[in-house]
Amino acid sequence: MKNLPIGISDYKEIAQEHYYYIDKTLFIKEILDQAKKIILLPRPRRFGKTLNLSMLQYFFEKSEENNQQLFTDKAIWQEEKYRAHQGQYPVIFLTLKGVKQPTWTIAYDTLKIIIANEFKRHRYLLKDSLPIDEASQFQAIIEKKANQATLGQSLSLLSELLYKHYKKRVYILIDEYDMPITTSYSYGYYGEMIVFMRSLLEAAFKDNKFLERGVLTGILRIAKESVFSGLNNFKVCSLTDAPFQDKFGFTTQEVEHLLKDQRLSKKSAQVKNWYNGYMFGKTTIYNPWSIIQCADERGLLKPYWLNTSDNLLVKKLLASANQEVKSELELLLADKTITTIINDAIVFPGMENNDEAIWSLLLFTGYLAVTKQKLVVGKKICTLSIPNQEIRILYADLVKEIFQTTLSRSKTTNLLTSLVEGDSEAFATALQEFIAKSMSAFDFTKEEPEKSYHLFILGLLIYLSDTHEIKSNRESGYGRYDIMIIPRKTNKLGIIIEFKKTAPKETLKKACERALEQIHTKKYIHEMQDRGIKKIQLLGIACQGKKILVKAEDV
Repeated sequence: MKNLPIGISDYKEIAQEHYYYIDKTLFIKEILDQAKKIILLPRPRRFGKTLNLSMLQYFFEKSEENNQQLFTDKAIWQEEKYRAHQGQYPVIFLTLKGVKQPTWTIAYDTLKIIIANEFKRHRYLLKDSLPIDEASQFQAIIEKKANQATLGQSLSLLSELLYKHYKKRVYILIDEYDMPITTSYSYGYYGEMIVFMRSLLEAAFKDNKFLERGVLTGILRIAKESVFSGLNNFKVCSLTDAPFQDKFGFTTQEVEHLLKDQRLSKKSAQVKNWYNGYMFGKTTIYNPWSIIQCADERGLLKPYWLNTSDNLLVKKLLASANQEVKSELELLLADKTITTIINDAIVFPGMENNDEAIWSLLLFTGYLAVTKQKLVVGKKICTLSIPNQEIRILYADLVKEIFQTTLSRSKTTNLLTSLVEGDSEAFATALQEFIAKSMSAFDFTKEEPEKSYHLFILGLLIYLSDTHEIKSNRESGYGRYDIMIIPRKTNKLGIIIEFKKTAPKETLKKACERALEQIHTKKYIHEMQDRGIKKIQLLGIACQGKKILVKAEDV
């Protein structure tokens, strides 16, 4: 068996060292067949973007070393029309996935290093008879002494010099172009970063007469107005579109072939449950990083991809999401689907207050999958679900992290234990602390205590799902209860919770009584009794800003 390319994203290394490789070289054909000169390909992290761009570099780049032998046994070499492009163009290749520093200063220094390294790769251009100003700018960039304006125009300068040297227009390949932008938003220096990235990318791709083609990969499509304003010769192929649908990630057939080659075919069904579930265009896609890791571990099923992903932005948005988003997340955690508008273009300022943007972000980052989609009056309506077991574990970890931002692990345990054991006084004390701290931690106003309660429900879904069935906002009897906690063993305590916000001039005690009265009047206990639950506790919980009162009644 061939060795698996764990963590190797350099195409040449994989080809020369004869690592196991699933042939994606027809990606080159699709690039060449596109009418648009500039192509943006958003895909989740670790789905083969860097490897594919590396392959483009070795295929197209005109260099002293002949890289033809890297492709002669691959699918792309079957058609002379495409072979003719091998080794014919100068190439600029940047990967920005390492730009994820917590401050603008350090991130900008990192960008300087990345750009300087690409200029060093083309240092031979200094031997040409360059004008003094171009030579000095080139040298300043290599020495990381260029000012921000010069660095912003650097790719335009390099493409012009390469064209003059080779008399051929340039391929510009940029991997993870959005990483600096998403990181800057998470850490609070978005303004500085977006100004620089707009300058860098517009100089490279807008009205650049020395450009043959541009290919960018990333996770998100940042709104055109933010970074590509005025760029017309530009095509976006997102994961919901048909072009390139099988070029990132592994198809079912590719996975079955890999498992057979690795003598792991008997694991096929389990592997599908853990790592399948994505839909790119109309093609079913497996997570390639997890598949390769799993095969290398001889079929050991565990989260692999989750441990590689920076989920800071996702956690931030879920923590501060509104009541409706958290309610829909409850459905997803209960293995149901939601239907929402998906916007391919992400606008960062104000994202946390935009439901469409949150669901779009979760889809494009790989934390949700499309099961159905349709266009309605020009809007993309998608049915979304959690794709697989690996991602379910991600959500569990995220909710636990958010919970433990508010309460320590031991206090979280105390809150949940006191709840399921019927100790209403201890539960009330723990819940009061949770409500107070979560509203402070995530900037909830005193008018929005529901955000804390829905975060509490998500915690129940995660922490108690092995021993209890958690239902919320569901029809029962003659109404809709807030939370029902149904033990999987009928000899354990069942719990029904009703929240009430105090009315004007109403006391917390009166609101609690109103909550308990509603449970009785609407006959919520019937569902629990029909399940054979003998011991039931009713909890009326009243809230007034950060203040709460819990009143318990045993049935």
